[in-house]
Amino acid sequence: MRKLSKKGKVYAAAATIALVAASGGAAYAYWTTTGSGSGSGATGTNTTITAVQTSVVSGLQPGGAAQPLSGNFNNPNTSPVYVADVTASIASVTQAAGAGGTCDASDFTLSGALMTIGHEVASGTGVSSWGGATIAFNDKTDTNQDGCKGATVNLAYASH
Repeated sequence: MRKLSKKGKVYAAAATIALVAASGGAAYAYWTTTGSGSGSGATGTNTTITAVQTSVVSGLQPGGAAQPLSGNFNNPNTSPVYVADVTASIASVTQAAGAGGTCDASDFTLSGALMTIGHEVASGTGVSSWGGATIAFNDKTDTNQDGCKGATVNLAYASH
């Protein structure tokens, strides 16, 4: 092997520096591989909203006019909730103290009990209204309906 002169060593060093500078000043090596992984995301949950009757129903009597049922929603969630419909039903009838005879759900008629909503109900209390149902006292001819005097019709609402 031949020895480089001092001048040759300088040229060789300059050539090495130029080569490193031309290649971006960095050298690297790497391994290749394959891999896989997994992850997940979670959705939130919501709390049941409440349909609240705001219409006042009073003075129901045999053969009297049907009275409207309407209300709004209490949505305790932090985001809107879609409500397709609200259904009204007679949960029970509470007779007044001392009332004789009987009084039950068959003494009343709900019309339009399935009320279409079809939209999102915003978060909050007393939001978005619903309505369209009515309740009437049935006139049962030839029947004493005194058992219904002062009675309370307890209504239930279910939203879907």
